[in-house]
Amino acid sequence: MGEALRRRAPAAPSMSETPLSISAETARRLVVTKQHLGGAPLLRGTRADALSVIRDLAYVQWDPVPIVAPSHLLSLWARLERFDPAGLERMLWKEKSLMLHWTPIASLVLTEDYPLYYSLMRRYPYSLTRSWGAQRARYQRFLSERSDLRRRMLAELRNGPLPLSGFRDHPTTKRRDGDWSPSSDVAQMLYHLHMQGKVMVVAHQGGQNVWGLTDTFLPGSVQRKELPEEELEREAAQRALRALGIATPREIHRYFPRGRYQDLPRALESLRKEGTIVPVNVEGSRRREERYLHAEDRPLLQTLGDGSWEPRLSLLPPFDNMLYEIPRTRRLFDFDYVREQFLPPEKRRFGTYVLPILWGDRFLGRIDPRLDRESGVLHIQAVHAEPGAPQDRHTGERIRAAVARLASAVGADRVTYPSRVPGAWKGALR
Repeated sequence: MGEALRRRAPAAPSMSETPLSISAETARRLVVTKQHLGGAPLLRGTRADALSVIRDLAYVQWDPVPIVAPSHLLSLWARLERFDPAGLERMLWKEKSLMLHWTPIASLVLTEDYPLYYSLMRRYPYSLTRSWGAQRARYQRFLSERSDLRRRMLAELRNGPLPLSGFRDHPTTKRRDGDWSPSSDVAQMLYHLHMQGKVMVVAHQGGQNVWGLTDTFLPGSVQRKELPEEELEREAAQRALRALGIATPREIHRYFPRGRYQDLPRALESLRKEGTIVPVNVEGSRRREERYLHAEDRPLLQTLGDGSWEPRLSLLPPFDNMLYEIPRTRRLFDFDYVREQFLPPEKRRFGTYVLPILWGDRFLGRIDPRLDRESGVLHIQAVHAEPGAPQDRHTGERIRAAVARLASAVGADRVTYPSRVPGAWKGALR
């Protein structure tokens, strides 16, 4: 069993029912630190560093669309000083220390965590919770009605991996009314077979996932062990809470593995009673919500306000883990973010592919970059400052350095800025 599943908090006496009280600043700094975005210098970007970051975050959302660069690479670059995309390819397709799995969003996850996913696979689709609404029943009906398609697809994969377009039935099956994804019965069956652990993504070529049989491509050293439901939920809740720093039950449920807890209150109550997690209040919070902190992180609180905490400036992609739950980002950071690439152009306020600018424990602005691959130019089409953002040249220089680092990572030789940028930053952003 992998390192992540072996880790357990040491036994501790039951904690007092009185919640720990922390300031809003401490809460924000804890969240940023646990997300590998502050509190220490950037990790170098070695294979071990990349695995450590993904382990601590539980997952990194996979999005290969290269508007500027794939979102998962932008997330890793925000946390790693130097990270070679070719290294990620090796870890995914050669070493298989990473794999793609739907959590239920397409995500980079550690193969060492396979027992977590295997347990959910074995119970699928009944491992989906009520939050999925009527989808669970619809999925079960689909699997029952299309068992013939399932058999044909698995038989085809016995002859070797295939992209979606390579399945014989794909051209003859159409999108069903009311379905938003996937695009055909074959695509839908691939999703279910993946969630059942029968198939896995074994390559990504020409913009398409390539699918193979799990029994053929999953390394034999990977443990296939079904965990009891209570053990699974206790482990998953701790993984989510460690990644989030502090969280409400809803935030844990939404973060990892999203929508898969059958009885999260029971898991949290048992963890609280044994002192593994600690109730916490954030001072000044307008909503008295139940929040928790992992007991392992309690000593970290002392370092977040003693002057030793180190802020960093990061440019975050739209699907970054820090932005997974927009209401949470709004409550904790007073930052309202919208993924404007999904809006009609006339409704966009800040741009097309907007990257928030995080400085320390505050979001201070946004940029709208566009990469011209032919000319090798990274165009910053807009720069926006948040109300109350620092208005000084040093801040502008930090933003410029972060943009230059992004340009280098995406292979751009030059950066251009718009004529209109926030006044105090203008001297640096030109």
